[in-house]
This record gives sequence, C-alpha cells and structure tokens, in this order.
Amino acid sequence: MIEVGSVLLHEDVVKENFVCNLNKCKGACCLEGDSGAPLNHDELGILEEIYPKVKPYMTAKGIATIEREGTHVTDFEGDYTTPCVDTNKECAYVTWENGITKCAIEKAYEEGVISWQKPISCHLYPIRITNYPEFDVLNYDRWSICSPACSFGKELKVSVHEFLKGPLIRKYGEEWYRELEDTVAGI
Repeated sequence: MIEVGSVLLHEDVVKENFVCNLNKCKGACCLEGDSGAPLNHDELGILEEIYPKVKPYMTAKGIATIEREGTHVTDFEGDYTTPCVDTNKECAYVTWENGITKCAIEKAYEEGVISWQKPISCHLYPIRITNYPEFDVLNYDRWSICSPACSFGKELKVSVHEFLKGPLIRKYGEEWYRELEDTVAGI
C-alpha cells in the first residue's frame, strides 16, 4: 500500500495501465454490474436537486425508473446507488450517443446546465474507495469488460492514477495529487 495523506492506495493504482476505450467497450460499465453506481451520502441531495435539469437528457426508461424508484436507491448491501433500469443492469442516468453510453448527468454538466459533473464513484472508475473513519483506501477494480482500457493504457503507457488525475484532484485536491506524484516518483 502507498500512503498519501490520509489515503492508502493499492500499488496497482500506480503500477497498472488504464485508459478508457469507449469505441471498444461502448461504456459497458454503465450497463452491467451487481447494482447501480455507488453514491456518497452527500450526493443524494445533489441528485434530487439536479434531476429536473438532467431529466431532458435521459431516456424514457431511465425517467420512468427515477419516477418510480427515486433519484437513488439502497442496494442489497444497504449502500446508496443510482437506480437501474431492468434490475441491476443499465443505470437510469444512461443516455446513448452513436451506440456508446453517456451519462445524462455529465451531458448536462458539459452543456453548462448543472455544475456537478457526476457521482465521484463513476468519475473515479476503475478506482473504488473504501471509506474508514480516519482514512480512505483506494483499490483498482479489475473487470473483464475493461480489458480494452488496460490494453489501451499499456499502449499509451498511462497508469490508472495518471488517467484519473482530474477525478483524483476533484476528490482529494491538487496538493494531494502532487504529493501522490512525488511519492510515486520515489518508488
């Protein structure tokens, strides 16, 4: 494990390569899994607040799911997640562009309609955070649907943490990220 401030990172976060290759995977991470995207408690109110502005970007099935279940749900483990269309499949916030999934929340953000990009768990994927009272642990989540991203990352020689620089700065700040880079350079 690598320690940076009050965050522990699994070594794979800095040693493994990864760059999303949406032309190959088509955004399958938004369509498959055990449940929706994990949400922090502070994100629940944000989703409720922005939903009316995000709704025009959503599919009819996604809207129907939100109208029926709410902007977030509790999964089988008791954690907050985004709701899914067709039980544990497509995230309700998914929209499509040229056969590739896109997040309706992020689309509204990109068009300047809202100021919140998307849930941090989505922004940080393939990193998953386990929160403890005094520190966070960042793990690299390996999933077969991301094998094109692993290959593309190797080809471009980009590590997971480099690929996720923006989301890591969003979560922990620029100073923390500089400390991470300094720590990695010393390994």
